[in-house]
Amino acid sequence: MCGFIQRITDSPDVIALLEEVGLTQTIPLFVDEHSSSNVINFYPAFGKAPEKQITNLIVSGDSTIDATWWFDAKPHGDTLKVGERTTFNARNLDSPYWEKFIRKRRAVVVATAVGESNPVGKGKAHYLMKPTSGALLIGAVYRRFSNGLFSCAVVTRPPIDGFSQYHEKSIPCFLPHDAHAIDAWLTNDSKGMLNNEVEFILNNPSIYTDLEITRVKTFKSAEAIGDTQLLKA
Repeated sequence: MCGFIQRITDSPDVIALLEEVGLTQTIPLFVDEHSSSNVINFYPAFGKAPEKQITNLIVSGDSTIDATWWFDAKPHGDTLKVGERTTFNARNLDSPYWEKFIRKRRAVVVATAVGESNPVGKGKAHYLMKPTSGALLIGAVYRRFSNGLFSCAVVTRPPIDGFSQYHEKSIPCFLPHDAHAIDAWLTNDSKGMLNNEVEFILNNPSIYTDLEITRVKTFKSAEAIGDTQLLKA
């Protein structure tokens, strides 16, 4: 599960990565981001809170949207009503529920940190993951509703060696820092099947930059309660 995403506003690392992967036209949208603490924390819409969104979710080479981080939703006046089904992550992509969207409504989350949790005793251990340099790109899917609002889910894949100690069931679908791969991810598959580049990304989950991983009390406080470990790309 990917249950926390953080982005430092106007981060040079974010700007450099957007340039590297050919998303230069989206840069002004990220430069204009503002936060009182210079940090934006994204959480799923637990508690049926549609205002819990991932902002500046990239949906094309020159556009972004703000989307409620909970896929199961429906229009309700000028807002969304969040459903009961737990859908902040999209994992079983062969399911008819996700099939259309993984083919036609893919998006990119830009992050400077993510959070994962694993059961420990009667509770959970929380791990904050930051790249040793640069930023992160994560695959997502989204949908648009009749009132013009959006919802989204982060795509997750089966865990890889070294990652299951931080989450036993899945890993975020990190995306390559490569312009061709990002262009393929953002291009709709009109022929009804995934293009080869996207299929390779989904079938070969990877980490594309070294991650510093620290057990923390909470993601928001980032108060360390354990040593920092390095997970190599």
